[in-house]
Amino acid sequence: MKLTISLIALVAAIPAFAEETRHLDAHEHGVATLNIAMDGATVHMEFQAPGADIVGFEYVASSEADLAKIEVALDQLRSPLELFDLPEAAGCRVAKADAVLVSDDHAEEGHEEHDDHAHEEHDDHAHEEHDDHAHEEHDDHAHEEHDDHDHEEHDDHGHEEHDDVSGHTEFEAHFALTCESPDAFTEMSFPYFELFPNAKEVEVQFISASGAKAFDVERAAPTLDLER
Repeated sequence: MKLTISLIALVAAIPAFAEETRHLDAHEHGVATLNIAMDGATVHMEFQAPGADIVGFEYVASSEADLAKIEVALDQLRSPLELFDLPEAAGCRVAKADAVLVSDDHAEEGHEEHDDHAHEEHDDHAHEEHDDHAHEEHDDHAHEEHDDHDHEEHDDHGHEEHDDVSGHTEFEAHFALTCESPDAFTEMSFPYFELFPNAKEVEVQFISASGAKAFDVERAAPTLDLER
């Protein structure tokens, strides 16, 4: 996860919470992560969630319907105070918010490899069969060979590539809030679960000058007491 400068400084001061970047293929469906860092009156938040939790799929979108879902989700994720309900007494307002959908290179290469491999195999195999055999034998053999070969290649290779691709997209959001009374930021609730029905849990790391804490917030109990 790309950390802001303030968050890097706080994490460096607390080695126990200085974790390595979480790989895309290591995420767990239904589980998002939220890092919160208090830096005076500023609250930095960084949020990650699997694509399946947010839009219901994790493949690289190409259809208009899927792309539209992603755009709607990104707009929602750029509104932190709609995802996370903070105490009114804290007087927090959004200073910065951004959200992106990320996927690793393997996902794009997987689709390209499948397309190139399937066309190459089909073209080379079809021409060989046509040149070496008579038309009658070609009709009987080519269809059988093409069907067996194409289905086997598509099923074995295509499904394997698609399965690999399916777990490699995530939404990432980065927020900065300015709070008039940061000391009143002692709890928060998670309307996030209402917005995204596939979401089940948020793993929270809360870091401040006084220390660091970790919490698991579940759909069944969507309120977090930061003072416990």
